[in-house]
Amino acid sequence: MGEHKKVLILCTGNSCRSQMAEGLINSELGDTWLARSAGTEPAGRINPLAVRAMAEVGIDISDGVPEMVGRYLDQPWDLVITVCDSAKETCPVFPGPVEQIHISFPDPAGAEGSDDERMAVFRTVRDAIRSRLLPEISRHY
Repeated sequence: MGEHKKVLILCTGNSCRSQMAEGLINSELGDTWLARSAGTEPAGRINPLAVRAMAEVGIDISDGVPEMVGRYLDQPWDLVITVCDSAKETCPVFPGPVEQIHISFPDPAGAEGSDDERMAVFRTVRDAIRSRLLPEISRHY
């Protein structure tokens, strides 16, 4: 097998959407893609409900750590994807040639209500990432 294509998923806090996307890509497209994620304003930790939502589909993201996008700017990427409108607006310029696309998902961290109601929002976002983002990546290469 050849070298993996590299995709960087960007969000604001790097605690929910981008972490879930990274986990899904590495789990389901890992034979051809290597995903990393980062934030423009990283949170202090990964959201525990994101960890739970991913565990429900057999993907462990509990070791995820929100990271600043700056640490990845000098690395070569095949694709950069912003998954929130705020990150799209503040996305830094990458020095090398890289295709950038934007696929927005609602921020599940803002979900209100009971634990079950909040988990339902995380599941919806997780499933939307799987159904919208993964096919888009597959189409690119």
